[in-house]
Amino acid sequence: MTDNPADRLVGLLDLERIEENIFRGRSPQESLQRVFGGQVAGQALVAAGRTTDGERPVHSLHAYFLRPGIPGVPIVYQVERVRDGRSFTTRRVVAVQQGRTIFNLTASFHRPEPGFEHQTPMPEVPEPESLPRLADEMRTQLGELPQAMQRMERRQAFDIRYVERLRWTPEELKDAEPRSAVWMRATGPLGDDPLVHTCALTYASDMTLLDAVRIPVEPLWGPRGFDMASLDHAMWFHRPFRADEWFLYQQESPIATGGRGLARGLIFDRAGRLLVSVVQEGLFRPHPTPPA
Repeated sequence: MTDNPADRLVGLLDLERIEENIFRGRSPQESLQRVFGGQVAGQALVAAGRTTDGERPVHSLHAYFLRPGIPGVPIVYQVERVRDGRSFTTRRVVAVQQGRTIFNLTASFHRPEPGFEHQTPMPEVPEPESLPRLADEMRTQLGELPQAMQRMERRQAFDIRYVERLRWTPEELKDAEPRSAVWMRATGPLGDDPLVHTCALTYASDMTLLDAVRIPVEPLWGPRGFDMASLDHAMWFHRPFRADEWFLYQQESPIATGGRGLARGLIFDRAGRLLVSVVQEGLFRPHPTPPA
């Protein structure tokens, strides 16, 4: 097993084909309570793509996280070939672990064709090279990182750089708006398969999107006051891209209520082209207050 996090990500997305429409994915043994949702979404999209002719890129996906996955236990992906039309291909994927459905996804693939264009402009932000890496910013605030964070840093497949300085105290959270932006890219080359780049970005899209919901409430990297989990996830892929080149992930939360928070994201390349749109809802259940 390679020590390069980007190579490990590519390996994680390389599923074993069990039968024509059934695949098995590894689930690393991590010190987490549940399997990372982006991993399951990325692997499910790989399974869907492996049943197409490879000539139609993914244009959208819609997914639900139904149960928490168990780290270290393989996940089986069952693909239903819903439709193969002249312009669109549709696949439905069910992820099963220990006999229970934990996730389902519907993905649509579209044959490229010409059309008119417009897009929202990319916001003006500092270049990624001028910003600190997330781990370096955390060291500035926390000193030596805890062992769990050091392991996370060594295994992290994406370089993440927050556009705005992270807030660490209740005073800094005062009047904070529910929005965030990060530059991201894979920590190493991911090869030239477009499906791998699409699935790698799908993996990354679940890493920071719900930050926008939490920012007005608590520091992102301090003790968490909520049980937090992704509920559903939708993405629309507008243009080709490489996930091992810098992309800007602009994130905002229009509402949080009833124990749930909604976040929207726009992903741009360095040239300002809008690549991907993302929407996700997450569960935010406050930890019970201990008795006095």
